[in-house]
Amino acid sequence: MKRLLFTIIMLSMSVTVLFAGGGRDTRVNDGRLNVVVTIFPAYDFVRQIAGDRVNLTMLLSPGAESHSFEPSPRDIITINNSDVFIYVGESEQWIERILRSMNTDEMIIFALTNPVELLLADEHEVDPSCDDPDCFDDHHFCSLFDEHVWTSPRNAILIVRALSALFSEIDPANAAFYRENAFIFIRELEQLDAAFSEIVAGARRRTVVFGDRFPFRYFVETYGLTWHAAFLGCSTQVDPSPATIAFLINTVRNEQIPVVFHIELSNERIADVIVEATGARKLLFHSVHNVSRQDFNAGLGYLDLMRRNVENLRAALN
Repeated sequence: MKRLLFTIIMLSMSVTVLFAGGGRDTRVNDGRLNVVVTIFPAYDFVRQIAGDRVNLTMLLSPGAESHSFEPSPRDIITINNSDVFIYVGESEQWIERILRSMNTDEMIIFALTNPVELLLADEHEVDPSCDDPDCFDDHHFCSLFDEHVWTSPRNAILIVRALSALFSEIDPANAAFYRENAFIFIRELEQLDAAFSEIVAGARRRTVVFGDRFPFRYFVETYGLTWHAAFLGCSTQVDPSPATIAFLINTVRNEQIPVVFHIELSNERIADVIVEATGARKLLFHSVHNVSRQDFNAGLGYLDLMRRNVENLRAALN
């Protein structure tokens, strides 16, 4: 695995008026790398690997909806002043146009999707009984590929290894620190993976139902689960079709599925409808896409939230 896991974008275009004709900030800093990330998984992975050896900034505010994020002028300045910029992938359509306005010759740009084999987005697994295009009327917002790669702990391991190699290469003075932290973190991710595998291996069923968006394609592919959901993972819809709700209710009833999941920062309305109609329990399955302000302030990270998923998956499959 020696292939280059990050991309340096070499653009010589002038910076926009926002920067008043200036280039990258030449201020003297404290010697640490300025690392800017778009969303929480990247923030937590860098935090676990690099700790206080970097200046780390997350653009997405805790509690905010990631799919509708647009950078502010301050965010653009922050990106412009970064040494390392980490984003998800092509689904963040604003990134390319922002980077074109900057001189990125000295900036390292890394996508979380780089180290991972991507899966095509499969919109029709939301409700296989629905042939009405209106059931999927927002699929044009989605990337060709599903980019929620971090939802599988095995992919998280690949990403952490790649980030560790990246930081070790560009900051060799702290390379041993980065590698040791990554080693410890990966060991815990491997334990998390083993816990999920053990639950699925001994489970009574293999189907999960989400009365919500579904950003877990990589998770279910990793552990061999069948899924049904109200929305696509990148959906911005407010309500699913009546046919989709009916399908999910019938699936829960017919297969005697004990749990209906919702994801973090959701209004939980659709899950509530299914639970009321079926008597199933409603539980959270956290995609770690973003966290609440309370969880952020408490210092919770990927491992904490995914360990809660372990117990809730156990309840759903038994």
